Amino acid sequence: MKENNQWRELLLTLHETPGIGWHSIRKAVACGQWKQYERFTPEAWMSTVGLKPDQAQATAHSFAAVDVARRFDRLFKQGIRVLTRFDEDYPELLNETPQPPWVLYAIGKTELLAKPAIAIVGTRGPTAYGRKTTSELARKLSERGMTIVSGMARGIDALAHEGALKGFGSTVAVLGTPVDHIYPADNRALYYEIAKHGVVISEVAPGTPFHPGLFPLRNRIIAGLSLGTVIVEAAERSGSLITADQALEMSRDVFAVPGPISSPKSAGTNGLIRQGAKLIASAEDILEEYEDFLSRPSASVPGAASEPGTPSLELDENEALILGLLQDGPLSADRLHELSSFHFGLLHSVLINLTIKRKIEQHPGSIYSVM
Repeated sequence: MKENNQWRELLLTLHETPGIGWHSIRKAVACGQWKQYERFTPEAWMSTVGLKPDQAQATAHSFAAVDVARRFDRLFKQGIRVLTRFDEDYPELLNETPQPPWVLYAIGKTELLAKPAIAIVGTRGPTAYGRKTTSELARKLSERGMTIVSGMARGIDALAHEGALKGFGSTVAVLGTPVDHIYPADNRALYYEIAKHGVVISEVAPGTPFHPGLFPLRNRIIAGLSLGTVIVEAAERSGSLITADQALEMSRDVFAVPGPISSPKSAGTNGLIRQGAKLIASAEDILEEYEDFLSRPSASVPGAASEPGTPSLELDENEALILGLLQDGPLSADRLHELSSFHFGLLHSVLINLTIKRKIEQHPGSIYSVM
């Protein structure tokens, strides 16, 4: 798509405008008058794009007030990377869903978004059986190269992330809050582990006030990033069943762990099995569905990055300079900016390239170190 950088910044401004939702952005994208949007009056937004009066007023104000350079520096200093549907590395599986997010914010190893993934979700109050089953499933799937996707909630979600971190497949946490807002607070340590060894993502713009209504929206991302979704211990009206329904609507696989017929926490999963979900008793029951992905050395879907151990691409002069600066120990992005004299845009690009080439890794607080 031509003028990609300009369009993605305009898309980001639309996405971050209060009151502008997915369908309003779709109208703007379909209209396609990107060069004129910065100068549109509220009347133009109404007549040309079809926004409501309050939406048009808010959008015109956003475009008049936005400082693109300041926004870029703020996100860069927070270690937040932005992926839009205009970007080539936007997750392919997610882009195939009925309502893919226009914008994703990410902290961590975004290359994981291109790897074969399985979602694991379930109750926030699991039994001992559910805890053990989830931990073992996530660990064994991750050891075979599957990336585990979940929502970083208490219970099954947290256990799935923890188990996945023990394998090289690692994990993706999809938040219902901005990526720089840790919720629930008692998952703080887990959040930092995922940000370091996996990736934390959200479609919610940084600075957005907390709102519980945002959480159901993230379920479609969990299902959309994954080849299949595993439900472990879900009651009859569990939110996890919404994720299962969305997976089915996307023509993705749904797996369910059977539980005792006397357990209310297994009523939902047992019901899924009666409706046709695949009953699973071990990780092998899932892996056998994806032998084509796992039999290849890269074990990846199209566009995936290489597995650990694959020879890295040759470094250019700028990448070699930054890598050299990090040889003596971790440095912050601000310190690298000072030492290299690179402008923030160039430095951001170099750091992303070095991360993708698995030469460096990013830590919370925009700290970088050699791998």
